[in-house]
Amino acid sequence: MNTEQSVLVARAEEAALEVLRHNAHGPYHGLFRTAGWGYPEPYTRDLMIAAPGILLSGDRKLIAALRRAMESAAANQSEHGSIPSMVHDPDNRGASDTTPLFLLAVGCFRRATGEQEFLARAAGRAMDWMDCQSPCDRVIVTQQPTSDWRDEQWVLGYGLFVNTVLYSYLRLMGRHDKADLLRDLMSKFIVDDDLTRRSRPHTGLTVRHRPYYALWSYKLYGSDRFDLLGNSLAILSGLASPSRARDMVAWIEQHCRLLRRRGELGPNLPPNLFPYIRPEDPDWRARYASFNLPGTYHNGGIWPFICGFYVAALVAAGRRRLATKKLMELTRLVRPAANPNLEYGFNEWLRAQDGKVHGQDWQTWTAAMYYYAAQCVRRNSTPFFDEMRVTPSSRGSD
Repeated sequence: MNTEQSVLVARAEEAALEVLRHNAHGPYHGLFRTAGWGYPEPYTRDLMIAAPGILLSGDRKLIAALRRAMESAAANQSEHGSIPSMVHDPDNRGASDTTPLFLLAVGCFRRATGEQEFLARAAGRAMDWMDCQSPCDRVIVTQQPTSDWRDEQWVLGYGLFVNTVLYSYLRLMGRHDKADLLRDLMSKFIVDDDLTRRSRPHTGLTVRHRPYYALWSYKLYGSDRFDLLGNSLAILSGLASPSRARDMVAWIEQHCRLLRRRGELGPNLPPNLFPYIRPEDPDWRARYASFNLPGTYHNGGIWPFICGFYVAALVAAGRRRLATKKLMELTRLVRPAANPNLEYGFNEWLRAQDGKVHGQDWQTWTAAMYYYAAQCVRRNSTPFFDEMRVTPSSRGSD
């Protein structure tokens, strides 16, 4: 970054920390709130996703607030090991991503603090729960529709995002044999021939002749739409090889240019999903007409927290100049707010076609992942994820 860029990013980083400090104490048992005003509840997935940025800040009060949230999640864990959707509510269950995200956050927390036994019992039970989410009993897990962070989009069976989080925490927890097996299972092709698919017990998540991983797959069904969050995590964690990561970045940038030429993308950052699901598509659902129109929300909206993961993935892929360029675009994108009195909105999501904000301001995961992305570019490294990409595949602990 040049001097001017560094100043702009530093100003936004401090604004992100201001958001996090504001949100660190909410109305639910004093726990971290999900957003400054719109979401006062301590949603587990949001707070666990925010963990890398919070830990990287070095702010003792923020880290203490994260600790309280994680300890609350552990205290409200089910008897079988499932982590609730809100850290304070043991009866709010059913999410497919809260338990693996909790384990990823535990791994990051241990690395940041040196507390290698932090929440050891809860983590062990959570890993037992995840073992039970694999219908084939071979690591890779399944999910129900609308059970991950996308509560208005169908992702079912072997979902990419949840399994990349699973892969990431297995590496952090030293479960390398399981991580290797998961990588191998996910690398199987999704094929179009029904008979060929029936002959394979696992269809995998690799899309033939394309560098990215599919959104989801299960037996005869699947979706090869591009999931930015899942694929960014695949690059960060090393699930995608260095050559696949480079090819994937080139593919993303090429297709975003095509979207911009067609007037389907305004900001110079990728949507969370593309191509968008349209009413004439077989995976369109009637409810999308009210909540998930093309280029909005989970159907191609731009989510700054996901763009933070993408910037970090660019650093991991060795594309530092492009990472800097995208960070500057993200720095611009975190300013618009629904509340015109805010200098920085750190909003939840924006419409892809024009970048107009539509979500809640001062979102915890938006602020945390902006801070994390900025630090990745400054350091030219991806804390917590670097070690995953250099882990020898032959080393295992199971």
